[in-house]
Amino acid sequence: KVFPPLMDLYPEAKMNLIIYNISVGDYENAYRLIKDLECLSPKQYILKAVVLTLYGQKKNSNEIINQALDIYKLIGTSASECDTVAGRQCTSCFMFLKKQFDDVILYLNTIKEYMSDDDEFNWNFGLALAVTGKFKEAEEALLQIKNDKYKADYVFISWLAKCFIINGKPELAWNLYLDMDTSNETLSLLKLIGNECYRLEQFYYSIKAFDILERLDNDECIASKSGAAAGVFKLLLLGKESQEHFEEVYQILKNSIPNANIDQIIRVFDSFLAEN
Repeated sequence: KVFPPLMDLYPEAKMNLIIYNISVGDYENAYRLIKDLECLSPKQYILKAVVLTLYGQKKNSNEIINQALDIYKLIGTSASECDTVAGRQCTSCFMFLKKQFDDVILYLNTIKEYMSDDDEFNWNFGLALAVTGKFKEAEEALLQIKNDKYKADYVFISWLAKCFIINGKPELAWNLYLDMDTSNETLSLLKLIGNECYRLEQFYYSIKAFDILERLDNDECIASKSGAAAGVFKLLLLGKESQEHFEEVYQILKNSIPNANIDQIIRVFDSFLAEN
């Protein structure tokens, strides 16, 4: 209410209104206000690049994102800004949008001590680390994020789940699923948990995921579910899985839709339980 009447008198009013629009997710109005702005300072250039990035991603417009790239490159390579925190952020944004994630990590590491409490920094740093396979460091960065809006984003949830699984904490990935509302994203997360846990021989959580997917009429999961059940049994025999988990898996199979593979595994489990 305050800024619009002041925009013709004070340039700062327009800048602050744009920042406000970004903070509430109104990228349309932020873009409308800044698209024709003739920037006079590095801060104005950076704000314009941020708006162009957010709006360009929302509209899936390479043309608008390329305009942002030009500005990030301009500020990141300028003699006065290249060695500042803001200048290095601009270069890292340029690299991120170009999918040059190793370079993103290189630049963000140089300003980490100044930005470690910043959610946007930890988002970009965490995702770049995860994409390049540095899952331990990625988990640490992603867990620094405090903004509930970011933490509810499926991009955040799925990458954090993958970090948990690869770092040997599949139960935390499962908890992320339990905290989600049912949606297509929930199914995607179940598939990620099922497949990643299977790949890493974390079969107990793998079968739990595939069991839910199968009950949602996904016949493709039956073979994976059978394999995960056999994997739990193998780990039990090796002393690497608990009797409690084995018995839970046994009940999962008993409650499954009848299937030749599942029935055969149940018979093996019956024989084992009878002998033990």
